[in-house]
Amino acid sequence: MSKIKGVIFDLDNTLLDFMKMKEFAVKSAVKGMIEAGLMVDEELSYNEIVSIYEKFGWENQKVFDVFLEKQTGSVQHKFLAAGIVAYRRAREANLMAYPNVNKTLMALAKSGIKLGVVSDAPSREAWMRIYYLNLYHFFDVVITFDDSGKRKPSEVPFKLCLESLNLEPKNTIMVGDWPERDVVGAKKIGMKTAFARYGDTFGTVNSGADWDLDNIYELVKIIKQNNELN
Repeated sequence: MSKIKGVIFDLDNTLLDFMKMKEFAVKSAVKGMIEAGLMVDEELSYNEIVSIYEKFGWENQKVFDVFLEKQTGSVQHKFLAAGIVAYRRAREANLMAYPNVNKTLMALAKSGIKLGVVSDAPSREAWMRIYYLNLYHFFDVVITFDDSGKRKPSEVPFKLCLESLNLEPKNTIMVGDWPERDVVGAKKIGMKTAFARYGDTFGTVNSGADWDLDNIYELVKIIKQNNELN
């Protein structure tokens, strides 16, 4: 096995708990709209909004408009504003990195490992999350959907990131929570892969990755052991 010189991370559900943040934020938005006078059932509304996200994408900015149109036949800005403000407050309060993320990134950076991010999120949202969590200074490069125009498992974003880091696939590990995208895409071009089991939302049994991580800090030991042998 070759020496590991770089690690590329997925962002959502790998470095930060995106789904937990989304759950808190949507529940707060529903409460906010009800407090503003919207006559709906709290639990049914939460499930409805989640299903709209699943249909239109988790980054869609018009989800509450679609929800209100369905519920009342129009988008009343009183309810929309109440929902958006409550959502944003809860999102900021609940956007958290997984345990040991800072510790891991610091240890890898100190040992001379180059660090990058490959995310399917839009550029603005990805960078806002990275800055909010104060992780921006760790990464040499961040490749988003806006940069590559392709979503994982396409080889394009991975290749773009490796070119920017000036690394060969064989010297790099891709870490992600979605095997069909992160593991498959990285393996296509010959990268090593680690599955972020701690962020898995699909109940994955066999990830197909070289390593499964129950804690992100396991990466430090894996790379140290690998590089001592090479």
